[in-house]
Amino acid sequence: MQSELSTRLRPADECVFDAVALGEVMLRLDPGESRIRTARSFEVREGGGEYNVVRGLRRVFGHRTAVVTALVDNEVGHLVESLIEGGGVSTDHLVWTPDDGIGRTVRNGLNFTERGFGVRGALGVSDRGSTAASQLRADAVDWDHLFGDLGVRILHTGGIYAGLSSSTPEVLEAAMSSARRHGTVVSYDLNYRPSLWRSIGGQERAREVNRSLAQHVDIMLGNEEDFTAALGFEVPGGDPTLQDLDADRFARMIEKVTSELDHLSVVATTLRSVRTATVNDWGAIAWSRAGFVRATQRDGLEILDRVGGGDSFASGLLHGLLDGADLERAVELGAAHGALAMTTPGDTSMATAAEVDRLAAGGGARVIR
Repeated sequence: MQSELSTRLRPADECVFDAVALGEVMLRLDPGESRIRTARSFEVREGGGEYNVVRGLRRVFGHRTAVVTALVDNEVGHLVESLIEGGGVSTDHLVWTPDDGIGRTVRNGLNFTERGFGVRGALGVSDRGSTAASQLRADAVDWDHLFGDLGVRILHTGGIYAGLSSSTPEVLEAAMSSARRHGTVVSYDLNYRPSLWRSIGGQERAREVNRSLAQHVDIMLGNEEDFTAALGFEVPGGDPTLQDLDADRFARMIEKVTSELDHLSVVATTLRSVRTATVNDWGAIAWSRAGFVRATQRDGLEILDRVGGGDSFASGLLHGLLDGADLERAVELGAAHGALAMTTPGDTSMATAAEVDRLAAGGGARVIR
């Protein structure tokens, strides 16, 4: 049976895109098995919290996707562009910013990320101040043309882009308002990052911005820290600084969230308990007005690179909804895709749809010949 939200999606034949992301795409510099401070070479990839979702939807599941972002018109910007194109995501809606020669006023974002191992946790060092995406203006994109004339089934964005600068909430407001006017479902991952908000008002500003933008959201994603820090909802008796949320606490959290944000159609989160950097307990749970559904729990999941696991959960979940699956099936696909994505390096998924389907159906790691 289709979920209520799936029946609200615009028909695919009326839309150029199944999903569009709004957010920054950075150049990820990966030292492999080394550390950032000792590395002498880096593997180059692209990544960004919002972009990773539509990249998975395109490359893994075959949906038609695009990203709205801004890049500096220089060699680094065009390197990021070529990486996006390699992921199959449309670059037709990139906004190009003139290069000032040395990056004094505008630049492309960099993200140095080491994977961690055992007791040494993963580490990300972002270098993204004054980036082109952070300075994108709301009127730089014809939102009504994108969502109205071309047509988009889902807009995916989130709290990382909201906290990138003092002006990005205006861009989000313009995009999300236009999307809703034209019948596009809005998906939003709270993705609270204290470092992003520190210089622009801190947690108080994060709550103000995210509560305002939440009025436009249909699908909300986030862990307990996100709901508490970014929205101000708290469940007594827990530690919201931990990214661990059990099913009972999630249910109580949703009661609080949906009592105020009663227009939400789907709320979902991963259930992650970190044993070591390379072994996590992994699951997921989601809510709709029909009730709660929970994915298969995978305790002791072995991980190569945890970055992007939550984004891959989101893309699997949205894939299921785009394909008309019920929420139980969608959350199973999301959890399976997130688990597989963390077995390979980089922010973005290297899984196949067949692998996701097989794992979601209970398949294991036997050799395939």
